Amino acid sequence: MAVIKLHNTLGGEKEIFKPVKEGAVGIYSCGPTVYDQVHIGNLRAFIFPDVLRRMFDANGYDVTFVRNITDVDDKTIKRSLREQTSLGELTAKYEAVYFADLAKLNILKDTFSPRATDHINDMVALIETLLKKEVAYKAKDGIYFSIAKSKGYGKLAGLNPAEASLQERIANDEYDKENPQDFALWKFWTEEDGKNLWETSLGKGRPGWHIECSAMSSKYLGETFDIHTGGIDLIFPHHTNEIAQSEGATGKPLANYWLHNGHILVDGKKMSKSANNFYTLDNIIAKGISPLAFRYWLLTAHYTTLINFTWEAVEGAEKALSKAVHHLKEYSLEIGEDASSKVNVAYFERFLDYVNDDLNTPQAIALIWEIIKDDSVSSADKLATILQFDNILGLDLGTQVASALIESVIPEEVQKLVDEREEARKNKDFKRSDELRDEINSAGFDIKDTESGPRLQAK
Repeated sequence: MAVIKLHNTLGGEKEIFKPVKEGAVGIYSCGPTVYDQVHIGNLRAFIFPDVLRRMFDANGYDVTFVRNITDVDDKTIKRSLREQTSLGELTAKYEAVYFADLAKLNILKDTFSPRATDHINDMVALIETLLKKEVAYKAKDGIYFSIAKSKGYGKLAGLNPAEASLQERIANDEYDKENPQDFALWKFWTEEDGKNLWETSLGKGRPGWHIECSAMSSKYLGETFDIHTGGIDLIFPHHTNEIAQSEGATGKPLANYWLHNGHILVDGKKMSKSANNFYTLDNIIAKGISPLAFRYWLLTAHYTTLINFTWEAVEGAEKALSKAVHHLKEYSLEIGEDASSKVNVAYFERFLDYVNDDLNTPQAIALIWEIIKDDSVSSADKLATILQFDNILGLDLGTQVASALIESVIPEEVQKLVDEREEARKNKDFKRSDELRDEINSAGFDIKDTESGPRLQAK
């Protein structure tokens, strides 16, 4: 198989990938806490492992991809109690929103999408093992992992447990404030938890946040698996604590490669609700920007880099993606249905070299434009090659081209409705404009207003 290189946070170097099992790869990716709609920073942590997975697929690996759903923790419980709804109802609502966002971004379905609440018994078994090995202990308010008994604690983040800075960070772990020295594996029930509790051999309570990923990753991928991914903010404490508790139980490495994506800034500032720069995919769609344009924008930067979100940047990505789709549509019209085509081997090998080198998507995106400008490659081969690229990039270009082809043959009566609607909008006759939109929809088309004018898409 081809040489694949990945930047391993554990050690801080780019390494040649060597699988646990020949020809197969197991990937565990930290998923959402389903108490609210995920923001665009979360979405980056979902898109980059999707490209990683597609890259391994293209290289002939048998991929098992696991992404968890955190449906019980401090945040989910507090919000369910505040909204006077059950934990299950709250998390089911936001889980559905999460999966809808993934679909809009053309993210492949997980091999497994385990929920924390479905794996309480697995967590209890793991905690019991840690207790037996005396690396965990019972306290008044819960069961804790003893950091002092963890060999190499903090190695993922390059931290020394004895350093004052690490002690301060442990104390500030928002999930585990009961004991500033260690972190909670199991929290005994209090009235603040309401009805959210499990009766287990550990006592009445609920799991800590960190334990769920250790329990579920080992269940679906084994005690040592290939790759663990997540946002850079998860390196400490979450991933650090995962390593400590998993290795404390098994004596084996949890994962051989740790990959982390960089943050998204908004207008050069940290994203936050208080600063009113906290954006979701719905905010992007409301601006008339395609979710796939957001995906394209992310791929123009390396997944590890800090990236600055501005509306101008994402609108620029929308225009670039639309331009690429236009070229592919023109190729389709030019070659017709009967023309033979083949993937250009030289270009595709270069593309694979880029993505196999720690997912160098900026170079991979640039290669699309290089082949578009290359007059020595036929239109048919350009189309076939770029669509082959897209099996990894995941921009759903085939569907976009098909829609563009339908739009290019809009029925005359529908075009008249579009023109009449534009006139109504210019005259600020919004009632008539809405009526015409309904007529256009009834004719089988969706209409989208953009800076360059209305765009139709067949349903």
